Amino acid sequence: SCTLLCDTGDTGQGARAWIKQILNQDMAFQHIKVIYPTAPARPYTPMKGALSTVWFDRYKISNDCPEHIESIDSMCHRLTDLINDEIKNDIAKNRILIGGFSMGGGMAMHLAYRFHQDLAGVFALSSFLNKDSAVYQALKKNESVLPELFQCHGTADELVLYSWGEETNKVLKSLGVPTSLHTFPSLNHELSRTEIEKLKTWIVKKLPVEAKKTN
Repeated sequence: SCTLLCDTGDTGQGARAWIKQILNQDMAFQHIKVIYPTAPARPYTPMKGALSTVWFDRYKISNDCPEHIESIDSMCHRLTDLINDEIKNDIAKNRILIGGFSMGGGMAMHLAYRFHQDLAGVFALSSFLNKDSAVYQALKKNESVLPELFQCHGTADELVLYSWGEETNKVLKSLGVPTSLHTFPSLNHELSRTEIEKLKTWIVKKLPVEAKKTN
């Protein structure tokens, strides 16, 4: 199973269509189900309180301000229900990956590293965590093996600066997260085909085809 969380203002189906347009086909795997959830609409402070489908609220788009922890935590609970639905369908938890683009990647990092440290892995594309993130606070107390993080970021990103993504990667690595950061020169706040192909390769590495059980 694999969950993909999309960007601010987009829907799950919008994210799926965007990836399909870049790849000229659906991001599909023979043995993996891909789920594209949609965030509920909520007032979003950076858009002057206008309703937007966002995973959580922010005081501003910056890595240098407090997190809107109340909205982050309520969404972690809702997304936990999504994970539990898959587990009820006989998907082992260590066969579930979560990740997303921009805010979706931030959401995935909160969900995995604070609440679900036994998932198969996390991916974050053009994403970041705030300097005093609750994720960092949780990991300071952690002693278990953590899910691997696959991170991608464009150096020309004008909305989520490359330096924010790089700093997030460094801090998580220092707190025991196995991480990789893939850099895309001249890529702005968007996805590229090379990046999605790299992500697909990583997903299959983390969720290989399971050998048939013999009786």
